[in-house]
Amino acid sequence: MNRSPVKQRRGIYAFILGGILLAMLFSPSGLIAADAAAVEAGHNLFPITFLWIAVILIAAKISSLIERVGQPAVLGELIIGVVIGSLYLFGIDIFEPIKTNYIIHFLAELGVVILLFQIGMESSVSSMMKVGVPSFLVACVGVILPMAAITYAVGPLLVPGLKSTAYLFLGATMTATSVGITARVLKDIGKIDTSEARIIIGAAVIDDVLGLIILAVVAAIVVQGSIELYTLSIIILKAVLFLGGGILIGTWLAPRLGSFFSKIQTGVGMKFAIVIAFGLVFAYIASLMGLAPIVGAFTAGLILKPVHFDNFDSPVFINDLKGAIKEENVSGRLAQKLDQVIETHSHKHIEVFTEHLGHFMVPIFFVLTGMQVKVATLMDPKVVLMAGGILIAAMLTKVAAGVAAGKGQRKLVVGIGMIPRGEVGLIFANMGKGLGVMDDTLFSAIVVVVMLTTLVTPPILSGVFKDK
Repeated sequence: MNRSPVKQRRGIYAFILGGILLAMLFSPSGLIAADAAAVEAGHNLFPITFLWIAVILIAAKISSLIERVGQPAVLGELIIGVVIGSLYLFGIDIFEPIKTNYIIHFLAELGVVILLFQIGMESSVSSMMKVGVPSFLVACVGVILPMAAITYAVGPLLVPGLKSTAYLFLGATMTATSVGITARVLKDIGKIDTSEARIIIGAAVIDDVLGLIILAVVAAIVVQGSIELYTLSIIILKAVLFLGGGILIGTWLAPRLGSFFSKIQTGVGMKFAIVIAFGLVFAYIASLMGLAPIVGAFTAGLILKPVHFDNFDSPVFINDLKGAIKEENVSGRLAQKLDQVIETHSHKHIEVFTEHLGHFMVPIFFVLTGMQVKVATLMDPKVVLMAGGILIAAMLTKVAAGVAAGKGQRKLVVGIGMIPRGEVGLIFANMGKGLGVMDDTLFSAIVVVVMLTTLVTPPILSGVFKDK
């Protein structure tokens, strides 16, 4: 249906006005330049940061166009970050201050904590226990093989002369499998209920836990500057004790906290405060023990369950739906289906809190990570060779892990499903860069590898499943 001439003219006017506003904002003498000058002069950094946050969020949403070609949104956010961060090569340096804005970096770090909290909430201790021996074996092989191959063979061969801690971090970045990306692909191709899918998802969750323990060990080794057996044993023991003790104590504490605070107030605001505070406190406790805060956030997510908040008010739409059912005297099979819907959404309500925060903060992390990639370094043939070698090793070692799936399973399907590194690999890489273990060249190569493992897995996994 054609638009009316009036609407067409309004659209043209809006487009022209938008162009004028953008020109004002991004011109050398515009508002951004003025705010940048104010910051350099020691004035308030907040106003320009508000604008940078808006730019990042809009860019992240624009990048979601990549989902239309079957790729996960995280890949689009990385790519748009690389594009924005590389504009300086063409003389456009207006976005360069984002890279050094400490508030943006803080929000990105908070976004990582929220992301791991979300991943923990989407899993559970019980679900991890149910995945069985095949998932556990696939996860163990899928962690040991890439860690050993890249740390002791591929890394020293492709990038000679680095410290041993750099090779350890390089190997650690390739251990974890992205649960979100793999699950999304399996769901999209309608194979989420297959036995191979259950093994893949279970192994990916265990991979994340093992990977987080390895990250805690490697990070502590970097900080302490020692890889003695005694030190290594203490670090591993601390990680295991935190995860095990945190789950036991947290499982006992969470329902009691919920019951106590519900006596003060039963509103959504109180529930929100408890959920988010629980994750942040665990992140802090993990840091006190010398572990990465994301280990604490993940542990907190595993512990929290909807039943801990039964004493709080239900969401407004749930109460409205119940009232409408009662008012209309709905009964029979329709009433049963509606009750199931109500029950499901009641239990998912606490996850909505972290989802809302995640929509705000998590894209900041991925876009900022993309912006830190030095595209110029990728023009070096040695860097391309390095990234290619790491990519091949990263893919082959995960595919080999599928052998542990056991009899009756399509081992190639399981192995391919373990390839994407996604979010957790980027978190590892960022931590290594922050600790000074990785330089810009190595960091850029790792981000490229993570992006490529994310890019190639969906079509390959879809193809091998269709051959069944």
